[in-house]
Amino acid sequence: MKILIIGGTNFIGPPVVRQLIAMGHEVSVFHRGKTTTNLPPGVHEILGDRSHLLEMKSKFKQLSPQVVVDMIAYNEQDALTLTNTFEGIAQRVVVISSMDVYRAYDVLWRKESDVVPVPLTEDSSLRQQLCPYREMPSRPINVPIDYEKILVERVVMASNLPGTIIRLPMVYGSRDFRHRLYSYLQRMDDNRPAIVLEDSTARWRGSYGYVENVAYAIALAVTNERATDRIYHVADVEALTEALRITRVGEIAGWQGKVIIVPKSQFPSEWKLPINTEQDWFVDSTRIRQELGYKEIVPLDEALQRTIDWQRTHAPQEPQQFAAPWLLDYAIEDAILSKFR
Repeated sequence: MKILIIGGTNFIGPPVVRQLIAMGHEVSVFHRGKTTTNLPPGVHEILGDRSHLLEMKSKFKQLSPQVVVDMIAYNEQDALTLTNTFEGIAQRVVVISSMDVYRAYDVLWRKESDVVPVPLTEDSSLRQQLCPYREMPSRPINVPIDYEKILVERVVMASNLPGTIIRLPMVYGSRDFRHRLYSYLQRMDDNRPAIVLEDSTARWRGSYGYVENVAYAIALAVTNERATDRIYHVADVEALTEALRITRVGEIAGWQGKVIIVPKSQFPSEWKLPINTEQDWFVDSTRIRQELGYKEIVPLDEALQRTIDWQRTHAPQEPQQFAAPWLLDYAIEDAILSKFR
């Protein structure tokens, strides 16, 4: 099969390329040439900006990919450009989306108050308010202010060009530009005796996915015609509580400390979480497992070990940007811990 990937050189893209090559497919990658990565031998690289996709339609027609994978469709215009460019060329597009499309995401960020039942399915209610990052004081790296996966999905699923949507969880692993384990691992490597969590945070559950497993799931959706016109979740089969997840990371990292769970009354009165931890944010990934035969190719402990090894040699340049919102500074944490000795 001839496959074209738009993006594909940053975090999740290279493992997707490797999976597809290992499956025996012919892969081309369209990217700006600004990210250094080692793609497998035989991968055809096309340099360009996605905003100029339509201008390159004749070149793509010569390439004649059967499936186009868009890793970086962030807004409605991105999706329209994608479908207008490849209609009449490709047989299908696969677009990477996010589980932030759900109404539960607005509850999590305190934009709505009624907690949504979990696990979320592919048919759970979507957010009513669009463009979630317009009102946030800060937004994730590389995310434009008009980011909206709901609009991306609408365009793709309404197009004459058949599509597949993959809604991703919080993805971790080597080259994770959000450094999802950093704030915990830093404390562990600083030999902190404990990590203090407020009790609702300790109980909170979110969906995560290791990058190599996520890439394998995407590859299955790309190469299986049954995925046509379907929406799939990809996530670890088990959603651990935050306390158990941090404990698991600590065990693998060789940390001698422990997670201490305390009531909110023990926290400073001015302390307030930006998120509503009463809203869990995890999904049911049964559909992709049953329909496409997906299962994790890297077990959880091995995935965490690989991520820890990478993170220890790739500290972020601005660590404060990657601090988990529910962690306290060391002085406040020490004051709380002193009450339990």
